[in-house]
Amino acid sequence: MSFFKKYFSRDKKEELDKGLEKTKEGFFGKITKAVAGKSTVDESFLDELENILIQSDVGLDTTIKIIEKLEGKVAQDKYINTEELNEILKKVIVDILTENNTKNIEDYSLPNEKKPHVILVVGVNGVGKTTTIGKLAYQYKALGYKVLLGAGDTFRAAAVDQLKVWADRVGCGFYAKGMNTDPAAVAYEAVQEAINEDYDVAIIDTAGRLHTKLYLMKELTKIRNSIAKKMDGAPHDVMLVLDATTGQNAIEQATRFTEATDVSSLALTKLDGTAKGGVAIGISDQFKVPIKYIGVGEGIEQLQVFNKEAFVDSLFT
Repeated sequence: MSFFKKYFSRDKKEELDKGLEKTKEGFFGKITKAVAGKSTVDESFLDELENILIQSDVGLDTTIKIIEKLEGKVAQDKYINTEELNEILKKVIVDILTENNTKNIEDYSLPNEKKPHVILVVGVNGVGKTTTIGKLAYQYKALGYKVLLGAGDTFRAAAVDQLKVWADRVGCGFYAKGMNTDPAAVAYEAVQEAINEDYDVAIIDTAGRLHTKLYLMKELTKIRNSIAKKMDGAPHDVMLVLDATTGQNAIEQATRFTEATDVSSLALTKLDGTAKGGVAIGISDQFKVPIKYIGVGEGIEQLQVFNKEAFVDSLFT
């Protein structure tokens, strides 16, 4: 379809289609069956659609919004056949993503601003945070950017070593002070290193502990203030990494982190391993934070920029 051709090659679209297979079979496969043979959107169909959306971790509030928008579109367009209903549903979901600040980015190009571009990466342990950092570094390196990884997760065993493995694999810079050191100091010194050595981008990892909201808030605030003290306006992006396979638990994590700090973007991992890809719609809608990247496979190149039209089209393909 023309609306995503600008952003996606055929290979990337096929990769996205494959990565969302489980979600299509579970979530939208049920919708397809519910739609089949319908010539009108009646109350029984809307009830069935509501149950499917909720079971697919879209979330109650977002589900209600989809149902209400669908009813409005159907009344306006005087409905329909099965193909038309699919198109209306796609348009409704794309509209919701658009309302919630999800903008399509064409590639991994960095904004034209003072170097380095500082990205602070947050999220709980086990969501694929370190892997996402490595994959993102790979994409930046492929575009010719000079990349530095900062090992700010100084609490978890082997976290520093894992990030160093990714830095070596990608062939980018690495800054660490070892385990059990002050993460705010690591962040400060990593940005200093990036400035001194003329890096284009510095990606800084953080510990994935939740403990309490108060503890999380204090630690993230200290790290952010430390970065801002070294470079005015930084961090330029606070990226929250969420695991799509956890469904509603991902929404709970997003709640904690958005309360604790100003999250500016989302990366949704492991979409290829879950039937709960619909959670992307609910998270974007509930938190008004744009989804920037999605993981659709284990390969180093399988982190895609999020294109809302291509994503929704793949769900219905």
